[in-house]
Amino acid sequence: MQRITLLSAVFIVVGLTLPTLAEVVPPGTDAEIQLRLAPFGSLCRKGEACGQQADTVSTGPQSGEDVYNQFCFACHATGASEAPLFADAEAWQPRLAKGLPTLMSNTLDGLGLMPPRGTCMNCSEDELRLAVDFMLDPVR
Repeated sequence: MQRITLLSAVFIVVGLTLPTLAEVVPPGTDAEIQLRLAPFGSLCRKGEACGQQADTVSTGPQSGEDVYNQFCFACHATGASEAPLFADAEAWQPRLAKGLPTLMSNTLDGLGLMPPRGTCMNCSEDELRLAVDFMLDPVR
């Protein structure tokens, strides 16, 4: 009788599993496999061509509404991160009482759960001021 050593047992197990592992890859030509692995879609930013003719984009500052809709809306429309809701006069009154310079300082530096610049790192101070004014207009 032959004794099976540990090493020969490993070779037997590996030998039995390798053909099984090789069959895990779905069949197909190289082109079919590449097609299956291709990204589903693409992500484009405002102002990029995105495979189409690009729209004319203003090179001037963004409006307060544009900044709000792109960067502020997520928290100020839902109250996430304890943000005061848009057009909620009661929530904004204590902040208004501190004055616009304090509101702008908090906007630029962040406050509590609000990140600096409200995550708009490319916004100028003027664009952020326009966004703050846009949010304050309904409650003044």
